[in-house]
Amino acid sequence: MRRVFVSNLALVLVLNLLVKPFYILGIDAAVQVRVGTEAYGGYAALLSLSFLLNILLDLGITNWNTRHVARDVASMRGQFNGVVVLRVLLVLLYAGALFLAAFVLGYRGAEVQLLAVLVLNQALAATILFLRGNIAAAQRFAQDSLLSVLDRALLIGLCAWLLWGRGTGAPFNILWFAWAQTLAYGITAVVALVLVVRHTGPPRPRWDPAFVKGVLRQSAPYALLVLLMSFYYRTDTVMLERLLPDGKLHAGIYAQGFRFFEAFNMLGYLLAGLLLPMFSRLLGTGASVAPLAGLATRLVLAGAIAVAVIGSFHAREVMDLRYDEHTDASAPAFAVLIWSFVAVCITYVFGTLLTASGDLRALNFMAAGGMVLNIALNLVLIPRYQALGAAWAGLITQGATALVQVAIAARRFDLRPQWGPAFGLVGYATALLLLAWLSEAREMPLLLAVPVLGAAAVGLAAVAGLLPLSGLKGLIVQWSDKRKAGP
Repeated sequence: MRRVFVSNLALVLVLNLLVKPFYILGIDAAVQVRVGTEAYGGYAALLSLSFLLNILLDLGITNWNTRHVARDVASMRGQFNGVVVLRVLLVLLYAGALFLAAFVLGYRGAEVQLLAVLVLNQALAATILFLRGNIAAAQRFAQDSLLSVLDRALLIGLCAWLLWGRGTGAPFNILWFAWAQTLAYGITAVVALVLVVRHTGPPRPRWDPAFVKGVLRQSAPYALLVLLMSFYYRTDTVMLERLLPDGKLHAGIYAQGFRFFEAFNMLGYLLAGLLLPMFSRLLGTGASVAPLAGLATRLVLAGAIAVAVIGSFHAREVMDLRYDEHTDASAPAFAVLIWSFVAVCITYVFGTLLTASGDLRALNFMAAGGMVLNIALNLVLIPRYQALGAAWAGLITQGATALVQVAIAARRFDLRPQWGPAFGLVGYATALLLLAWLSEAREMPLLLAVPVLGAAAVGLAAVAGLLPLSGLKGLIVQWSDKRKAGP
């Protein structure tokens, strides 16, 4: 299982590193530059609002379905046909709840029109995730990896034409950006549906109240967990925009740094997508999850710490690399925010493990505490420190909830710390921080610091025992044997 994890993680990372950074830093950032920080800040706040109630589109069905199909692939067809009608009804529930929330918060006119398109986009995105969950649960990771970048690849082409294909300086409307996402999501959803139908046969939707009741009863804890975590992950932008007199501007400033954080966070999310069916399969067979959990933790921390160190020490240069205004305000927020990536990656390993085991009671208490903590911190810090306050609120919340999840998983699965890798990780982080400090002291430019510190991170990680060199060697030997054997 560890070999499967490493090979598929490599595939999904390569595909996403080729596509998603260019989309986020090239297309999404270009849209903000073209429409202006304040206009994009309004869009970012509405987007975050659409995420807050996103769980109503799914109610935990995707995680529940992935977990069960991974243990019994033959159940895919029956479960797929049984939840189709339910998901349509959930879209209507989500739309009604979101428009009501928007009305209560004071959104009107053009903002509601934009929100309507975002509702459609969220419905399509949730459908794609459900279909991909079936594909990943059937252990077809290559197909899932390709689907993970298809929508962004299509969106790059569409937005590249809207931004630059119509001539330099042509007007751009933020609503066009939302509609381009709709088209990209729609095409991806059709492709994903075709791949699923190849294994389930033509869909035959059915309304079975007993089945639906059973699904909702079992998936409700997943739904509550996602809802609570969404609140402490997405409230910052909404609260910036609503709490401050010039909130749209500050939401746009925060979005400058958050965009880079989100670019890396997408890779962590893909990691969770790989781990959930793998952990579920191991738990279903009674095998130990400790080796896979340990490998995943070492890998993600090696990468996440390197990203956080480089990003925090060179935050202003990173912001100046892409933006021409407000970087003096967005850089300090980004320097704090990027450390949340380390905590989020820990969550993607241990939170996913607990989700796969169905041990959600403690997770929900943890998430509820995280939500309360985050909202309270934002209420105190945002009026005083604006975007920087929101960044600190996020880091404190993500760090606290990550530690709680590690403690729960360690107790639940008797995961004992391995002191060798632990000391190696501390040494790795210390050495990397020292090198980053030296690069900053010598005023090393970002374009030189990134490859230098990146290469140092790889070397230090190998020395510290954080890289699965034996597993990679096994993959190379296996690939070589296949080549020698011929077709």
